[in-house]
Amino acid sequence: MKASIATAFIAATIASFLSACSSHTPPAEVLRPVRIVELRYESAHDVSRYFGSVQARHEVDQAFRVGGKVIERRIDVGQNVHEGDVVAVLDDVDYRLAEEAARQQLEAATARARQAESDWQRMQALKDDGSVSESDDEHAQSTLLTSRAAAEAETRELELARNQVKYTVLRASSSGVVTSMRFEVGQVVAAGQPVIQIANQGEPEIVADVPEDDLEAFKKARFTAWLASAPEEKFEVVLRELSAQAAAQTRTYRARLKPAETRELPLGATATLVAEREVDGPPLASIPAAAITQSEGQPALWTARRDGDEPIGVVELTPVAVRGYRNDEVLVSDLPAGTLVVTAGVQKMAPGLRVALPGAAHDVYMSRVAP
Repeated sequence: MKASIATAFIAATIASFLSACSSHTPPAEVLRPVRIVELRYESAHDVSRYFGSVQARHEVDQAFRVGGKVIERRIDVGQNVHEGDVVAVLDDVDYRLAEEAARQQLEAATARARQAESDWQRMQALKDDGSVSESDDEHAQSTLLTSRAAAEAETRELELARNQVKYTVLRASSSGVVTSMRFEVGQVVAAGQPVIQIANQGEPEIVADVPEDDLEAFKKARFTAWLASAPEEKFEVVLRELSAQAAAQTRTYRARLKPAETRELPLGATATLVAEREVDGPPLASIPAAAITQSEGQPALWTARRDGDEPIGVVELTPVAVRGYRNDEVLVSDLPAGTLVVTAGVQKMAPGLRVALPGAAHDVYMSRVAP
């Protein structure tokens, strides 16, 4: 009986001691971690985005200078050509016949000119003894001049015929890549009909269409561009040419921009062009759109005020002035620079809630264990 009483007494003493110790250990407070951004003000910018394509600055539409039937084509779309390379050939039989006819006409005219000159020289010999009248002499001289002029004209006709034979061979007028072919072997083409387009790859440009209401702002903007195939490679471009007249169908103005630094761009690629310019007005800060909430129907932000030296903050709902939108960002003002804004989990915030700022541990004990 005494042993039982002693055992119960010891157990009660131990339980009392443990409960006394546990009463001095406070429970740990688990703080909600948040993402924040610090407000940084910059001059207000007007940003516009346009979609365009890469084109060559120099694109040449070439055509035969004479008409005829195509008997040979030596290149295809996408091939590189050099200045002077043969592109296509026409049937030249008729033009060579014309050249031969012109040559024979020249020979006949030359013979007549020689005959007229011989007659005039004999006329001069007879004129000295009075056997030839003045009218006969003038007639002989006129015949000589006419025959010489006819021979000269036939010489030019022969040159034209020779040139037309040369024109049956189409040669590249400049070096570049073939971007378009509008004929096939066997097709009859007319003189001056564009049959091939050659683009110079050495000077690529970005071409975009600008609406009329953006025209003045576009002229004063700075430009950045990137290709759909490489969106991470942004590069600066400068405005080279802006059309003075709107297109009849779209009522937009064609703008051509070249890279600020020489670079290769694939022709025909899709490009995104961003035009940015400073506008008059107060400085603005850019924050993620997810940070915006409402207070009494007005825009507001959850701001975090640091509590002591630890990375811990106390959140408050603060009204803010929204000045504009930019893709997935919001432009705000009327808050001090350096204000910490909660950008994620704003739906679970409450005034006075203590949160863990970036750099804090997930479990932060707000009191110490008693000694």
